[in-house]
Amino acid sequence: MITLHRLGHSQDPFQLNPDLIVTVESTPDTVVTLATTAKVLVSETPEQVTASTREWRAEVLAEALRSHGPEQAPAALRGLPTHAHAN
Repeated sequence: MITLHRLGHSQDPFQLNPDLIVTVESTPDTVVTLATTAKVLVSETPEQVTASTREWRAEVLAEALRSHGPEQAPAALRGLPTHAHAN
C-alpha cells in the first residue's frame, strides 16, 4: 500500500492499493482514478504518486526474491527471454 493525503486533509493520511490506480492526472489538482471508477483528489503530485508506486512495486519484488530465491523468480526478473523465438 502507498500512503497518500486527500486534498485539504494533509494531516489525515490514507493507504491506497496501487494496483487499483488506472490514471494519475494533474488538473491542476492531482486526481487519482481507480479501477472502481472512483476518483480521489490528493495533495501529492503525479510524480510523487508514481514514485511511491514504483517504490512499493520494487519492495514487493525484492521481498518475493528474498522469500523464494532468484531461481524461482519470473524469467523477466532473471534477465531471461520471456518467450521463445521461432527460427
